[in-house]
Amino acid sequence: MRSWLRNIWEEVGRPLFLRPRRVQFAALCTRKQGASEDVLLITSRDTGRWIIPKGWPIDGLDGAETAAQEAWEEAGVRAETVEKEPVGQYTYDKILNNGSAQPVLTNVYRIRVSELSDDYPEVDQRKRCWVSPSVAAKRVREPELQSLLLQM
Repeated sequence: MRSWLRNIWEEVGRPLFLRPRRVQFAALCTRKQGASEDVLLITSRDTGRWIIPKGWPIDGLDGAETAAQEAWEEAGVRAETVEKEPVGQYTYDKILNNGSAQPVLTNVYRIRVSELSDDYPEVDQRKRCWVSPSVAAKRVREPELQSLLLQM
């Protein structure tokens, strides 16, 4: 019995717990609105749920630069400033085309928005909206991202 349990742990349980996470970079796009600050949310292309712009690493760019590039492609963001250090991170399971889930660690970089373009690469694939951090926390699904938004 003991060897059977050990085999199950070594071949099934342990790999599930120790599988490496993939890394993405996200943009927490903000703007000053009077005394408060708003957050830019966009919809995902597949399910239409509310998210922040994010993507896989881009060769030749660091995390902050990748986040800024994703903010441009997915939301038309023109950055005033991009913080070089992440303001936080969150995890989620990315559902792949074959139906399997890939755990992803997402580093989040704050981008202060100078303007939004009406013409950007994914304009026909997504919606975008400015909301308060508390409203944004209610709209996104990832608990760690919700906490990050509520700390703003």
